[in-house]
Amino acid sequence: MKSELEQLLRSNTMLWRGGEGARPAVYPSGHTALDAVLPAGGWPRAALVEMVVPRWGVGELQLWLPLLARLSQAQQHVVWLVPPYVPYAPALLRAGVALEQVRVIPRLESEQAALWSAERLLRAPACGVVLLWLSRLSAREARRLQLAAAAGQGVGVVFLPRGGSASPAALRLQLVPKRDGLQLRIVKARGGVAGRCVDLPWAHLQRASEGEL
Repeated sequence: MKSELEQLLRSNTMLWRGGEGARPAVYPSGHTALDAVLPAGGWPRAALVEMVVPRWGVGELQLWLPLLARLSQAQQHVVWLVPPYVPYAPALLRAGVALEQVRVIPRLESEQAALWSAERLLRAPACGVVLLWLSRLSAREARRLQLAAAAGQGVGVVFLPRGGSASPAALRLQLVPKRDGLQLRIVKARGGVAGRCVDLPWAHLQRASEGEL
């Protein structure tokens, strides 16, 4: 009986022991090296993730393709809000993303409208991931998105050109493009792992996005 209980505790991320903090539920990122440095070993579920990117199109979406494939195949919607570029359907197909679950909202009248839309989408139980591009995000706005993600059990991803001084987001990553790939630095995370870095070569990112890892 004791061994069965121990096995259940180890295998179920939603269970916790008295005297220990609850282990957050995560999705595997699809990148082994990244999972090794992320809190609890993957992208946080029901949470907001901020990605600070120096310029759009440096490979930031490669990090998310395995999760987009996973959730879209599970009949969860994947929503792109005001992306800087139109998503390339053949690349999404190669990554295993179910295109019938993809929704793209290319333009809105303002960033406030984009935030309003993201908040309501994240509260919808059938919405697995909301990807949102903004020029800035205040702590108050981030808190509303975090609460919406927790309510709908989805993942919100906000791409930003710079990070603020404080944020209630579960995770903030800084992305640095390199000649041979990308470097990610954990700026802020639940679990006390801020400061960790990981290098992801282009070849690794390509294999992961095509489901080969």
